[in-house]
Amino acid sequence: MASSKVDYYTSHPPFDSASGVAIAAVGTICLGIQYGEGIFLIFFLRRYPDFIRTSMWFGLALYFVSLFASSFATQVWQLILLQGVGVGIGGGILYSPVIKLLPEWFSERRGLAGGIIFSGTGVGGFAFPFLLNALLSEVGVRWTLRIWATGTAICSAIALLGMRSRFPVPKFNAGQRRPKLIPSRLEFLHNPLFWTFVFTTLIQGLSQFPVSLYIPTFTRSLSNQLTATIVLSLLNLSAVIGQILIGHLTDRIPYPSIMVFSAVGSALGAFLLWGFANAAIYLYFFSIVFGGLAGGFSSTWTNAAVECAGHEFASIAFSGITFAKGISAVIGPIVSGLLLEAGRSSSTSARFGRFGYGAVEIFVGSCALAAGVGSVAVVLARQRVVRS
Repeated sequence: MASSKVDYYTSHPPFDSASGVAIAAVGTICLGIQYGEGIFLIFFLRRYPDFIRTSMWFGLALYFVSLFASSFATQVWQLILLQGVGVGIGGGILYSPVIKLLPEWFSERRGLAGGIIFSGTGVGGFAFPFLLNALLSEVGVRWTLRIWATGTAICSAIALLGMRSRFPVPKFNAGQRRPKLIPSRLEFLHNPLFWTFVFTTLIQGLSQFPVSLYIPTFTRSLSNQLTATIVLSLLNLSAVIGQILIGHLTDRIPYPSIMVFSAVGSALGAFLLWGFANAAIYLYFFSIVFGGLAGGFSSTWTNAAVECAGHEFASIAFSGITFAKGISAVIGPIVSGLLLEAGRSSSTSARFGRFGYGAVEIFVGSCALAAGVGSVAVVLARQRVVRS
C-alpha cells in the first residue's frame, strides 16, 4: 500500500516536485514508530491492564483522524506529521495489545495463531494495491485517503468488538498499588539467546523492507504499472502463506532451523532472481520465494519470545524483538535509497542489477545471508540454553 502511494505522490501534484526520498520517509517513519513504540506500550499496559480496550479505541481514533486529515495536506512535512507520525502512533497503540493478549489465548499452537494473526498485513497487501490503484485513478489521492481512512476504521472497529482478555481484568481503586512499570525480574535480558535472536531479526529486517519499497519501481522500469502491481500483490500473498506455514512449523520443529532456511533462501532469491531479472517472469518467482521466506520470518517470533522469557514476560520479549525490527524499518530504506541514488549512473544494460539497482540487490542479499549466519548463532545459543 505504501509503495502505491509513494509512486502516486511522486508523479502527481502537489507532491510531484518533492524528493522521492522525502516521500518514502513517510512510510518509513510510520513503520519505524509502529514497530518501535510497542516496547513502551507493553510496559504501560502491564501496569494499566484495565486501560487495554480504552487504549485500542484511542489508537483507532488517532489513526483515523491522522489519515483522514492527511487528505488535506499540501506539503511533504504535513504528510510526514500525519501519515508518518500520527498513523504510526495510532496504529502502534491499536496493534500492541494483540502482543499482550496472544500468549494468554494460545499455547500449543501459538506459532500458528501468531502466523495467522500477523498474516493479516499480507492479506491487505495482496488486495489493497489493486483497490488503491483503482481509487487513485477514479477519485484522486484526496478522496482515496478519505475513503481509505473511513473503510479501514470501520473494519477495525468491528474487530475490536471481539477483542478481550482471557483472564479477568484486574480493577484498581484510587490509591491501590499497581504493578511496577518496569518489572524487577527480567532475567531474559541476560540470556544470550534473546540478544542473538534480536540481532538476527534486525539484520533480516534490513533485507526485507527495501524489497517492498523498491520492487514496484524496478518492475515498472522493466515492464509496466500493471505488472508492478501484480508483483507487489504476489509478494504480499506469498508472505501470507509463508507466515501461516512457518508459524505452523515452529510448533512442530525448532524455530532456529526454520530461520536458517528462511534467511538463506531469501538471499538466493535476491541474488539470483532479482539480481539477474531481465523479464517479468523472474520477478514473479522472486516475489513467491522472497515473499514466502522473508515475509514468514516474523512467525518465529512468538515461540522464540516464550522460550526466551517464559509466559509471564513473553510480551515484553516480543516487543523487544519488534523494536529491533523497527530499527531496520528505518535504516534499511535509508541505506538502500542511498545505494540506489549512487547506482543510477551505472549502465542499465548490466546483466546483474539493471537500472542501477545492483547495489540495492547486493545489500538485500547480503543482509539476508548475514541473517542466515545469525540464525546459525541462534541455533548454537539455543543448544547452550537447553543443555543448561
